[in-house]
Parts: sequence; C-alpha cells; structure tokens
Amino acid sequence: MLFAHDTECSLIAATALVNTAGRDGELLPDVAALDAFFTRHAYSGRHEHTDSELRAVRQLRPRLRRIWHAEPSEVVAIVNALLLEHRALPQLIEHDDEPYHLHAVPRDAPLATRMAVEAAMAIADLVRMGELSRLRICEYPDCGNVVVDLSRNRSRRFCEAGCGNRAAVTAYRARRAAGRP
Repeated sequence: MLFAHDTECSLIAATALVNTAGRDGELLPDVAALDAFFTRHAYSGRHEHTDSELRAVRQLRPRLRRIWHAEPSEVVAIVNALLLEHRALPQLIEHDDEPYHLHAVPRDAPLATRMAVEAAMAIADLVRMGELSRLRICEYPDCGNVVVDLSRNRSRRFCEAGCGNRAAVTAYRARRAAGRP
C-alpha cells in the first residue's frame, strides 16, 4: 500500500466515478446503477436512492475529470474549491470495523457531497506527496478513460474497461502478422 487505505479507496472510487461518463456511454443510467456503485465502492452513511441524488452525483463527474487534465495549480484550485464549497472539516472516525480514517463531512451529508470531499481529500494527499503523475489518461487509442496508478513501479497504462487486454491482443496480432512469435 502506497497511501493510506482510505486515500486509495477514494482515488479508486473517484476514478471509477469519472469513468461512468466515458466512451462506453452513461454507466450510471439510473438509481439502481448508483446503488450498485455505492455498494461496490463501500460508501457508508446517507444514501437517498433518488433521481435528484443521481443527478447530483453525475454533476460531480466533470469537475473530477478536470483534475486528470489539469496542471498542478489548477488541481489545487479544484480541490480547495470542493473542500470550501462543502465546508470540509477533517476528523478522525472509525466505523464498520474500519480503523481510524479521515472524514471531512458528516456521514449524513448528501452522497454527492461525501463523494466530492473524499475525492478532494485523496487528491490533496497526492498533491502533498508530489504524486499527481499517478493520475493518467488510458493509453489505449480513443479510450479517454482516467486511470489512477497505485502500482509501486508506476507502470499502469490502461483503464479498467479492458483496454489492457485489447492492447495485448493488438500487439500479439501485429507480432503474428510480422512473422514473430
């Protein structure tokens, strides 16, 4: 583990959230999809299961996506704006058999608020550690999904949408066509 557990979880969730509006179309089409996302990424606290909550979560995605394309000073501005907008006040909390970790808004805050602040706090850790280079765009042609590289050797190149497999198949076919094993 390179970063604190809650930081890694938040980075993975933020990346997945951004990629729900990617080349594969809308991956949060309804409340049921948001429910599944909530469960998959182990969010806790308030979850209203409403269309307005879904809209608020969708509206967060472009702001987070911008982080992957921004220069460090703009990343800092986005993070600071998210934290200020949601009145973040970091506190150590333990719940659901998880060790102490940081929450910066109450557990009963709206889901989109918690998602925004958790992502901002995790990105703030990357900024503080000089690790913004871990935020990348998938290298597969025409993909455009975002990637967070949590590998020790900073070798992650592709997103979770199967692009790594597609790249391997393409390379294999090119080698076969060129007469190489």
